[in-house]
Amino acid sequence: MLEELIWLVVLALPVACVSWTVTREEVLREPREWCAHRSRDCPHWWQRKLAYVFTCEYCFSHYVAAGAIALTDYHLLLSDWRGYLIAWFALVAVANVYMSAYSRLRVEIQKEKAEIRKADARARQAG
Repeated sequence: MLEELIWLVVLALPVACVSWTVTREEVLREPREWCAHRSRDCPHWWQRKLAYVFTCEYCFSHYVAAGAIALTDYHLLLSDWRGYLIAWFALVAVANVYMSAYSRLRVEIQKEKAEIRKADARARQAG
């Protein structure tokens, strides 16, 4: 049981990393913008939904988690298909906790940088 939980915590890291990178980072901005455009303008609902997956880290993390489970044969609590299903949802949940924490950390860092720039500007004006 402990080994399964360690796998869950560790396996959620690459799931979160891949999901965040594809849906938020600058390196894939152009394909993501194309997908965002297609998610609004495609004529068929299933095309819009497929394109939207690449713009939402929560949605995309389900697919990345399914791929991680398939690659690692990870299951949680039960050894049959129910264990894979439990592992899939647990992996998505933990990965999304990681992404939420990372998002909050980035906001705090940006806030601190803005405060430092403001303080520097005041110091230059005063001195």
